This record gives sequence, structure tokens and C-alpha cells, in this order.
Amino acid sequence: MFKTTVKDLLEKALLERTDLFLLNMSISEDNKIKIVLDGDKGVSVEDCMFISRAIEHNLDREEIDFALEVASAGAASPIVNKRQYIKNIGRTLEVKTASSNIEAKLKGASDEGISLEWKVREPKPLGKGKVTVKKEAIIAYSDIVEAKVLIKF
Repeated sequence: MFKTTVKDLLEKALLERTDLFLLNMSISEDNKIKIVLDGDKGVSVEDCMFISRAIEHNLDREEIDFALEVASAGAASPIVNKRQYIKNIGRTLEVKTASSNIEAKLKGASDEGISLEWKVREPKPLGKGKVTVKKEAIIAYSDIVEAKVLIKF
């Protein structure tokens, strides 16, 4: 009952804020609620407070004791939702598949997968030396083992 109520309150709050989306929600046996959000334009402290209040203000602590934590996905957290790919178009990702590990710029995201672009140095077809070659690949979501945004300073 408690879990259903929390889920319903969260869904209602996310309907009001369609720019935000749920990455993970867990409720422990001792009623510790943990919600991890992301947003099409990122997540601010105010966004977390909005979701927290939407849940907390509609639950009665006299009736049931609980703890609530609402957080945004960490910068180094793996991408777990298709909407996260869309918001990160243009950024460099590290994408692991079963057969390869690619560091590339995210060019696009569709319902089926992502398109990546990167440059590599390869031996010239004729003569000595190397030449920079632009590579592109389309990777299905089902083939992605893990993807993370690379933070470069």
C-alpha cells in the first residue's frame, strides 16, 4: 500500500514536470525512499525539492515513518534511459559493447539505437605515414553493455 501510494504521487508529480524523468526508485523494508531523476535540461536542486514536496506533503508521518531522498543522476553515472542519450547529443561518450569499447561523439539517438562519430589514425593506403580517418557507427540499444558521458577538463 505504502509503495503504491509513493509511486502514484511520483507519477503525478512527473506528469506536472514532463521535462523530468525517473531513472530509479527504491523503497527499502524500513521505508527509506530513494528516487533518482534526470531531466531533458538537467536537474536542479529546485527540481529535486519539487518532487520531494509532492511526495512528502501527501504522506502522513504520524501514520507511517519514512525517509525520503530525491537526487539527480551523477555526472559519471551510466546512461540508463533513452532520453539521456537525446539530452547528451554532441557530447563524447564511452560506449562498451560485448565486442568493443568506443570513445566517440554522440551524433544522434533514435528509438532503436545511437549514432556515433570518432576519428582514428590509420596507416596510409599507399606510402608511409598515417592519416586521420573519420569513423561512424550505429549501435542498437540492445548491444550497449554500458555508456557514460566522458567529462573532459
